Formats: sequence, C-alpha cells, structure tokens
Amino acid sequence: MFTGIVEHLGTVVEIQQLDNSSSGGGGWSMKVGDAKNILVDCRLGDSISVNGTCLTVTELETSWFKVGLAPETLRRTNLGDLKVGNKVNLERAIAASVRFGGHFVQGHVDTTATIISMTPEGNSLWVRLSPNDPFYLRYIIPKGYICLDGTSLTICEVNDNESWFSIMLVAYTQAHVIMPTQKVGDKVNVEVDMLGKYVERIVEPMLFGDVQKAGGGYVEKLVKNYLEKKSNA
Repeated sequence: MFTGIVEHLGTVVEIQQLDNSSSGGGGWSMKVGDAKNILVDCRLGDSISVNGTCLTVTELETSWFKVGLAPETLRRTNLGDLKVGNKVNLERAIAASVRFGGHFVQGHVDTTATIISMTPEGNSLWVRLSPNDPFYLRYIIPKGYICLDGTSLTICEVNDNESWFSIMLVAYTQAHVIMPTQKVGDKVNVEVDMLGKYVERIVEPMLFGDVQKAGGGYVEKLVKNYLEKKSNA
C-alpha cells in the first residue's frame, strides 16, 4: 500500500528484455539507480512503487535496485516505454508510523492516459489527459483522487463527452515529480480511486438483480431500503 506522495526521483540505468540471471528470472527486468535515499531500509522482496506501479525488489545494492516486469505490467503501464536515463517516481510501501498525506494507492495501475495539453497558470501547471481506456473515466470525478505515475493528485475537471480530465500541479509538486518533464503525447500510468470500484462491484449486481453475486446481507437491505424510499418520494 502507498500514499501517492513521491519520495524520490530515480534513474533507469538498465533494461533487459530477457534477463536470465537469478534476479531476472528469465523475463523483462529493470534496474533503477540514484535511489540510495529510499534503500536504507530496503530488503529483497520489498515493494517499491515505480511510476505508480507496485514492483518487487529482486536485487539491490547501496544506490540501485532491480525489479521484474511481468507481461501484464508491460501491457497495463508505461514502464515498457522507458529508456535508460529516464527519471521515475519512487515511493516505498507505507509504514504505520508516517502521516498519510495522499490517498489509498495500491500500485495496481488500471490503464494509461495520454497528455493532451500542458498549460502554465501563474507558478502552477494545468495538465489535461485522455484515458487510453475510456471505461475508467466513470471512476474519475471532480475534486476526487487520482494517482498519476505514482503521484496522488486532485482532479479539477472532467469532460465525459470529449473523454478527458485535468489536474493542476503546484510549484512544489512540479519540482518533485516527473510529470513537468513530460510532453504532449506522452503516456502516464493511471490508478483510479479504488473505493469507487468496490462500491460499484457491490451495488451494481443488486440494481440488476444478481444479489448472490453482490454478497447479499446487510448491504443488500440498505440499498433496497434506499431505492424504496426514492421510489416512494
């Protein structure tokens, strides 16, 4: 679990599409350097968010770590587009002793979005994006949470008809994440707020008659009572 508060910017120092070493496991691997600040308490098997993607550390030294990228990860995220020298947002899994400054982030990327405009306003930066899978626009609401490349951000605008949403980066955020270095046409990783997905999973079957799929019980009664009150109003 993460918070979407980026701790550090790392640098991609190695990419192997077929890594047959013991830490590569015969698959796609990536090594991230300039990461000393977040590796002081890191161990093999720990989770680190790289551009918002929860990845397992398979090898590490003082200033770098290696992760493996599964085919599903490469399909869902922008990590397969990275090149040696690219900067990446890094965050360690949350510890119980720290303040929860962002929102609940799983590191399970839903889709990518393409940057369609970047517009300065004062010392802030407007960024407008279009989800590459429009299905996920249903979970994006004005003033709600969204995680973009591992950064917890507030949604400013949503346009369902034209399939885009916008966020605004304050000056501090611009200095500590990779988004200001990106350009129109680049893809960013998107994780929508998981609460909306859970609510939909529970409520939708009830509304369409599949109570068993929804789990039945107390939640079913709540929804049923609510719908009855609405119909009688």
